[in-house]
Order: sequence, then structure tokens, then C-alpha cells
Amino acid sequence: MTMRSRRETITFQNPFRIKGIDRLLSPGAYEVVTDEEMIEGLSFASFRRVATMIMVPRGSSMEMISISPADLSDAQRIDASAA
Repeated sequence: MTMRSRRETITFQNPFRIKGIDRLLSPGAYEVVTDEEMIEGLSFASFRRVATMIMVPRGSSMEMISISPADLSDAQRIDASAA
């Protein structure tokens, strides 16, 4: 199975929460990694998302936490509406 990872940086202007993370996260830029696998048997390249993770600072290290894309979208929407 062919896999690929996409990385993007998402910036929050306000403190925020994401379901599955037990603490309030600080405003700032966060790297989000999305793993996708190719759907075999099609006449064109198509991928399906299999995991979404956010990199969160934890003391002097970084923690990669699996999150739901819907929960991430909710946090972004709430952050945008708070401005």
C-alpha cells in the first residue's frame, strides 16, 4: 500500500482546546501531519486519510497526538470567531 504524509502549519490566535488533549493549548503555530494511503484499483491516483496528528510542546520536547480532523476544524472555527 502506498502511503504519503502531508504537513501543514496551523496558527491559533487564542488559547484553544481540542477533544482528546487534556489541557488548554497556547496560541501559536502548530504542525499538523496527515497520513494518507492510496486507494488501489482506480484508474487515477486517489488517497484516503488514515491519521491526523498535531505536534504539541510538552516541556522541552514535542508530543505528537492523534486528533480528529473534525475536532481540529471545530477548534479553528472557534478561534476564528473569537477574533
